[in-house]
Amino acid sequence: MPVSGLGAYDPDNVFARILRGEIPSRTVLDTEHALAFHDIAPHAPHHVLVIPKGAYVSWADFAARATDAEIAGFVRAVGQVAQQLGLEEAGYRLLSNMGAHAGQEVPHFHVHLFGGRPLGPMLTPPA
Repeated sequence: MPVSGLGAYDPDNVFARILRGEIPSRTVLDTEHALAFHDIAPHAPHHVLVIPKGAYVSWADFAARATDAEIAGFVRAVGQVAQQLGLEEAGYRLLSNMGAHAGQEVPHFHVHLFGGRPLGPMLTPPA
């Protein structure tokens, strides 16, 4: 059972369907524990999603239930994608939205990797 306020994992979410090959994606990296692919609506010149191959809804769920090998494999995949895209020198941003207040759109834990230009402030300051 997920460790999250997001509820049960939906095996028909778009990322689960990508993992099963039901929906195509432009793959950047495919490892034993992670899949990285280009976002279909990029917010930067490089906008890649990195997802674990297991059924996790949030960071807390992933941290609580994933094996050490899954966690290490996922973290390494994020680093490999940044290196593969040549983003290490200029820099990049990682973002992971958890829940409604953060704007999580797909209930499968994932990290957005943005790069390729200056990205501006992390958040818009409150009004």
